[in-house]
Amino acid sequence: MTLPLYITPARIELKRFQNNEVKGAEDVFKKKWTVFVLTLCLALMTAGCGAGGGNAGTGSSNTGGSDSGGSEGDKVTVTFMHLWPAGVSAGQNRIVNQIIEEFQKDNPNVVIKQEVLDNEQYKNKLKVLSASNELPDVGVTWAAGFLTPYVEGKLFSPVDDLLGGELNGKFVAGTTEAYSIEGNTYALPLEFNIAPIYYNKAIFEQLGLDIPGTYDEFKAVVKTLSDNGIAPIALGNKDRWTGSLWYMYLADRIGGQELLAKAIAGADSFKTEALVQAATEVQSLVDSNAFVKGYNGLSNEEAKSEFLNGKAAMYMMGTWELPNFTTNEDIPQEFRDSVGFFKFPTVDGGKGNINSWVGGPGVGLFIAENSAVKEEAKAFVEYFVTKWGEQSVTGAGVIPATKVDTEKLELPQLYIDLFDEMNQASSITLFADVQMEAGAAEAHLNMIQALFGKAVTPDKFAEEHDAAISKGN
Repeated sequence: MTLPLYITPARIELKRFQNNEVKGAEDVFKKKWTVFVLTLCLALMTAGCGAGGGNAGTGSSNTGGSDSGGSEGDKVTVTFMHLWPAGVSAGQNRIVNQIIEEFQKDNPNVVIKQEVLDNEQYKNKLKVLSASNELPDVGVTWAAGFLTPYVEGKLFSPVDDLLGGELNGKFVAGTTEAYSIEGNTYALPLEFNIAPIYYNKAIFEQLGLDIPGTYDEFKAVVKTLSDNGIAPIALGNKDRWTGSLWYMYLADRIGGQELLAKAIAGADSFKTEALVQAATEVQSLVDSNAFVKGYNGLSNEEAKSEFLNGKAAMYMMGTWELPNFTTNEDIPQEFRDSVGFFKFPTVDGGKGNINSWVGGPGVGLFIAENSAVKEEAKAFVEYFVTKWGEQSVTGAGVIPATKVDTEKLELPQLYIDLFDEMNQASSITLFADVQMEAGAAEAHLNMIQALFGKAVTPDKFAEEHDAAISKGN
């Protein structure tokens, strides 16, 4: 089967990167850097700076600051901070270490020193290091609103020159644009993702459940699972963005993709009836015991373990989790064979298309503007992105942001099926917290947790969103 990795059928909704396409969103990237710095200073006092994984023979873990880069005897040290620990991201971790080992063999004068953190620890530490301008030489970032404060603070270096070299024409359309601000590209994407609902086929078969095509059928599945003592959905909403996925899909299916995109951009209101209804449906799911116990206090990793251990029947997450369901040999083959997926169902009377997805470009690699070893860092990023493409497909089951001819590759059926769905997508809406400006994103995430915890009403949820987006911080 030939599966060239293009996303041409999909209309990728990255409206935050297109001037004047959404009325009222023209100044989306004009954020006040001072507000972000204050946030970072607060992070210095409150955020944990957790330590992470191992270094696989590439140097011991350190603070990750750019000041640690430079010469080590006759060798140059490039610090690299990322979020693929050996345990929870075994496939990616293995590939990272393999690429680093190959790079060091090809460049014997360079040592790559890793610091490995899990997702939330990584985000916290990136903020802390930014406050003192001590970023690693190379690190991981997300696109759009997440990226912008770092660019405005002159913390990330433009990487446009790399797009004209070995990587020229290698990226899937719409991916590098997500990392472009005012004509410059500030990171190179590694992944492209959509967020399906994974489900345990064995549990569904045991209870005689069919894949739901409508939201009413989905709620009936939830009720049957709950009535039989099985947690319907694994959700770790301590991390908040996980709950955002559920709200976004409900908003999309009820109000349609354009309404959701406009509301996020500030060109329409979250008080619109359809978007308030989406928030109401979130709380209806809570009332129906749809989520694992303690979901609002569980991290995503803790919730994922409930799904991996067969204690929850469903789990919505991006396709970056594919390795755990296909190639990760630390997870029993019997379980991996039992994982299927389905699209978020349609809502009766709703305007959404079942082929509309939440997703978009995944993480990318940045180079610190103040790196003392910028040339070596650029060489490493170019090498890493080039090697990551096919290796991430075959070694981890990741859908990369670079084009890969998979004609001769043997791939798991789950990967092939999700890849095919991506190519048939009617639209792909970028994750809300990634699209939004920093202050609005934080307000959105806080409101998501409050909504799931029933600490706010749907109307208050909508009101707070409009206020945060209007403020524009």
